[in-house]
Formats: sequence, C-alpha cells, structure tokens
Amino acid sequence: MKNNKNPLLNKQPLFIYLIATFSFLLILVRLVFLQLLNHETYKKMSDENRIRLIASQPIRGRIVDKNGIVLANSRIKYSLIMKPQYLEERDWDKYKSKITNLLDMDVEILQKKYFDGLKKQKFSVTLIDDLNEDQLIKFKENENTLFGFEIATKLIRNYPYKSLAAHVIGYTQPITDSEYDFLSEKGYKLNDLIGRTGIEYVHEEFIRGEWGGEMIEVNSLGQFQKSLGIKPSIKGRDIELTLDLNLQLVAEKVLKDKKAGAIIVMDPRDGAIRAMASKPTFDLNFFSKDFKPEQEYNKIFNSPEKPLLNRALNAYDPGSVWKIVTALAGLESGKFPIDTMLETKPCITYGSQCFREHNDLGFGLIGYEDALRVSSNTFFYQVGYGVGVDEIYEISTKLGFNSLSGIEISEQESIGLVANSEWADEGRGWGKPGRTPWLPEDIASMSIGQFVVQVTPIQIARAYAAVANGGYLVTPHLSKKDGEFLSDKQRIKIGIDPNNIFLIKSGLRKVVESGTGVSINYGVSNLPPVSGKTGTAEDGAGGLDHAWFVCFTPSEKSELLIVAFAQNTPGGGAVHALPMAREILRAWNEKK
Repeated sequence: MKNNKNPLLNKQPLFIYLIATFSFLLILVRLVFLQLLNHETYKKMSDENRIRLIASQPIRGRIVDKNGIVLANSRIKYSLIMKPQYLEERDWDKYKSKITNLLDMDVEILQKKYFDGLKKQKFSVTLIDDLNEDQLIKFKENENTLFGFEIATKLIRNYPYKSLAAHVIGYTQPITDSEYDFLSEKGYKLNDLIGRTGIEYVHEEFIRGEWGGEMIEVNSLGQFQKSLGIKPSIKGRDIELTLDLNLQLVAEKVLKDKKAGAIIVMDPRDGAIRAMASKPTFDLNFFSKDFKPEQEYNKIFNSPEKPLLNRALNAYDPGSVWKIVTALAGLESGKFPIDTMLETKPCITYGSQCFREHNDLGFGLIGYEDALRVSSNTFFYQVGYGVGVDEIYEISTKLGFNSLSGIEISEQESIGLVANSEWADEGRGWGKPGRTPWLPEDIASMSIGQFVVQVTPIQIARAYAAVANGGYLVTPHLSKKDGEFLSDKQRIKIGIDPNNIFLIKSGLRKVVESGTGVSINYGVSNLPPVSGKTGTAEDGAGGLDHAWFVCFTPSEKSELLIVAFAQNTPGGGAVHALPMAREILRAWNEKK
C-alpha cells in the first residue's frame, strides 16, 4: 500500500518544540531583565504605586533685627476654593450670588475666575486668594450650605513692616519648572519658595528648613491601609540682623520727601549696618500674592523710577565728600605735606576750561583743615593736579573704592568707577585703545569727585569709617547666626600714616564746628561731638545735582557713622542731605 504521509507533518513536533523553547527563552530573558537588571527600578515603581507621601511644608525661619523684633516671618493664608467636579453648572448662579453677598466680593471677579477654571479644566479653582478674618468666620458659619466650596490653607511669607528695609530683607518666589529639575535633588518641592534677593536669598540654606511628611500605604484602589511613619518637618533657622528697627524707621521716614536716595547707618568700628534704606522702595508682601495685579507688577518691575534698585549700593558722582581721598593722596605722596598752604582763587584753568571756586571768589591762603571746612574746590584742584590721577587712584583703592564692599547682598552692588591713566589708555570703556587719552580737565574733575569718579554710598561709608576708626577698613555686614557675624568682620589696616588720618579727622571736625556742616547741631541737645562732610555733585548722567552728607560721632572713639544721599535733589548737601542725618543722630542720641 502506498504511503501518502506529508514530510512536513513529520516535522511538526520539532517545530512546536522550537517555538516553545524560543518563547521560554524570551520569558527567561524578560524575567532576568525585570528581576535582576532592573529590580530596583521596578521595586521603586511598585512602592510608589502603593505608598503615598503626604508632604508637610516647613516653616521658613524668621528674620529679626538686633533686638529680636520680627521683620519677616510666615503666616497661614486662607483661600476660598471651588471644586467644579462637585458642582453643577446650573447651580453656579445661586452660589455666586450667595458668596458675593456673604463675603462682600465683586461678582464680575468671581464670574471670571469661575469660567477661567472651567476653561482650563481645573479640579480646584481659587475664588478668593486671601480671606480676612471676617470673611473666614462668615464662610465657616455657612459652610454646610455651600457644597463644593472649601477653605484651603497655605504658608506664605509675611513682612509685618511691608516696605521697610525691602532691599536688605529681600523677597521669596516659587521655584520655576526649570529650577525644579536641579533643586529637587536638594529637597525642594514643585512651587516651593526660594529666596530671590537680599537676606532671603543670601541665607536661603539656613532659613528654608526641611520638608517632612507621613508615609501611608494604599491598596490597588488607592484606599488608605496604614501609616508607615511620620517625619516632622524641620523649621528653618532664624537670621538675626545687625539692623536696629528704631534707626531703620527713622531712615525710611527722612527719605519720604525725597524723589530718590539712600541712607546708611553703620558702626565704624566693625562695619555692622544699623540701618540701610533706599527710595523708591516696594512692599515685600506683593511677592507673597498668588495673583499679582498688572498695575502693581508694572509699578515694581517696569517703572522708570526703578524701585528694585538699591541706591545704597549703586554708584553716583560723590562731589565734595570725595575730597578726603584727594587730600590723603596729597599727604601720602609727600608733595603736599601736612603744613601745606595754597592760594585759592575764583577759578583755575586746566586744559580749555576754567574750573571755578564754588563761591566764585576763593578763600585766600588756606591749609587742609580749612579747605575741608569751607569745601574749597580750587585748593583740591591744585592738590589733585599736583599728585596726578594714579596717586589718587592708589589711595582710593586703599580706602575700598573700585571694589565690592564685602556686604552679603553683593548681588545688588555696583563696583563703581575710579578712573586712572590705564583706564584712559585702554579706551575708557567705550573707545579704542590709544584714542581716548587722559586730559587735564579729567584730573580737575576727579579731584572734587566729578565726571570720572562714580562711587556707592556703601563705599563712602567704608572710606569714612577708616578715618573715624583710625585707619582700618571694615567689612559692612547685615546678619548674624548663632551669635556670630556671617560675613568676614576682619579689620584691615589700610597702610596710611596715622598723622595724615588725624589731620583729615581734624578738618572734618571743623566742618561741623564752623564750616559747611555747622547746622547739624541745630535743634539737637546733648549731642556728642560730630565730624562730617557735605557734598553737592553734578549728575554725570545729565540729571539734577545730588546732595550728600557724611558724619560720624563721637568724633573720637566713634560709634555711629551716617551716609545721607538725596539723588537729583539740587540745593546742596547742607540743605537736603544733612537734615536727614540730623534726625537719625537725634533718634540715636535719645535712645542711647
């Protein structure tokens, strides 16, 4: 009988065997991949599917003044939220009317927020961002009749004194999505707060605290099973400032009638800042708002007045308060020693210009002390021209100019400009090398703090502190932690002859006794001896004149130094800046 079997059918068991073997190997490889090579990854995913973390926000540390008075803290913000998924659209009009009457709200604002929430398909819509106490109580009394509405709580940064010392304290903002990519490794959460400027930024590491929370286990339906443990959040550390609230309040007050300006109050012995105010300023609480009105935003960020600019750390023409630098250059060079007497004149010609004396007459034959007392221009023109630009530049660097002061909030600070011959040879920052030579007119202007000199109030404070304390350059600082200053407080010997410093101090004392600063004593009783210097400076940017006054007291063993600056306020330092310093001296003396 003929065999009709198909050969392929004979190989069928082998074919099935190969498929089964191949399938088994695939499964085996997959198991190895899952269980051995990617065990940790999938275990983590599994844990995340059954374990939930209920995060607990840390309380940000406080910022306090030297006496423990709170300047920045955290408070609970109560917001009214609506959950659209629990509310029928047809019921909205009824609830809208009730909330409007109950909480005294603008119906159009509520309507807009409601429809915005629906449009963006939000599961939680904030209707009222920050409820006051009365609104909170009224809602709680009617909570049972407002289905789908809840009170949400959130910790926000709070500044009790609003704009006081705004540039010093700084503000916080939520981190951005791009920042979260790398900040998450440091324990930050999405929309966590981070310090942006000032002390809030500088000491972010100490002040922010650590997140905590509760680990809970859930089942496949997401239902709670048990708690796996609680890790309490850790409160941020408090930062104690060197500021004195009493002096800070006075500093802010005396600037109120000025278009713009700055006040610095400092201890010349160690550089501790007792007050630092800048005008225009801004309310720090603006940055704690979830919803920021466009008008308020533009007033802070887009205003030509630039309220975010810290004028205490910005550079301006110093005018006559610079004359101590020219004087020390003359003394230290040996070309104009202590007993120098110079004939002052109505004007002196340098290059193509006759540089005038401010009284258009001159003061006759005078020495350093009287030159400072009457603030003679022509005396210092002669000294400056005689020693040259580079000698003045060298002395200025010893006094801390043309460099950052070392203050913690250096992100706000300008280095300023003190010109020298090298700067001119290299093009003055805008021209080609060799095409912008040093001119005779430059040295005359530089000698009295004009045109090629731009310095900050904090640099002026350091320089005058070095005179007040007998020759030490101090590092201005604002903050303390665990009783220690957080900045370098080392005093640096400036390497200037003590006899020359003594002569400058004597001249500054005469300024207040019988010179341009004599009115500092008017209306203030029992004030210790004061030394100081007035200054009126042309604005190199083309604006109105600046007014300056610097003083320290007591004249010997000084404890307090004040720099008062009124930007674009013509009329003279004695008229506009000196009275500001006088009010601060009055407050300090009464408190003492």
